[in-house]
Amino acid sequence: MLVLTSLEDVTTDRVIEALSERGAAVVRVDPADVGPDLVFGFRLGQRGGSAWGGRLRTPSRVVDVEDVTAVYCRRPTPYSARFRELPRQSREFAVAEARHGLGGVLHGLRGALYVNHPSAVARADFKPAQLQKFAALGLRIPATLVTNDVEEARKFATEHEHVVYKSFRGLPAAEGGHVGAIWAQRIEPGALDDSVVVTAHLFQAEIPKTGDARVTVVGRRVFAQRITAPDGALDWRRGDWSRLVHTPLAVPESVRTALHGYLASFGLVFGCFDFALTGDGTAPEDWWAIECNPNGQWGWLPDAQAIADAFAAILTREDT
Repeated sequence: MLVLTSLEDVTTDRVIEALSERGAAVVRVDPADVGPDLVFGFRLGQRGGSAWGGRLRTPSRVVDVEDVTAVYCRRPTPYSARFRELPRQSREFAVAEARHGLGGVLHGLRGALYVNHPSAVARADFKPAQLQKFAALGLRIPATLVTNDVEEARKFATEHEHVVYKSFRGLPAAEGGHVGAIWAQRIEPGALDDSVVVTAHLFQAEIPKTGDARVTVVGRRVFAQRITAPDGALDWRRGDWSRLVHTPLAVPESVRTALHGYLASFGLVFGCFDFALTGDGTAPEDWWAIECNPNGQWGWLPDAQAIADAFAAILTREDT
């Protein structure tokens, strides 16, 4: 069992613990450690073989890639962090060589189950594609505009009672490593100006929600929690997470079916789905699909242990 992630990753710690309880042999590797702490030698084309063979060695473990049956791709450190002290041209070259060489082998192990494969994550990481797939599967989505045209944005804002702006991606780390965030926020038509033309923006009609839902799907297993912010915040992520109220939630069968169809369409085994809820959440029409993170966080959820067990069952092929 090969686990690809950074050193400090509590979510992965839960999965490794669950795997160890099953007696699985687990090797944890951060590919960005390439260098003295991560040495490898892979061969192809000898003795008629058609799959990569060879060893990956860390200071404490050695793994033959031909023996790897499953790969849990969590959140490895970017290669750019490993080579950040190099001059720009050398850094970009070293990053590309590591990604295409080491990454190229680790992402193409014959017969291994990937949760999730990096290429599948990349395909599923675009919000426009996510929203289009949600709609095609019959899930309700907010009216949405993607634009850099200020007149289009103003028109959209006047067509709906309330409009929110969301970023497509998280805010990149600033110099010095500080990480910020851009939360969902209400937009007034009068606040829109010519700066809209600079880049793409995502605007959506605000859903008059009664709460939010985080649905974690691992294989065929579905874990759902209603999330209620005590101050009724538009975006529950921006407040004090310790004050959030979590309540187990039943997912309507038609929504569950759509979620499994969504993962299958992108070649994913796992995904964290966010929904806005209206009404009491018991009817399918109460569920408004917002997004799916194909490599989302779940270690903070009350049912994290059950989710970790589900990952372990998938990776050991007990539940495939």
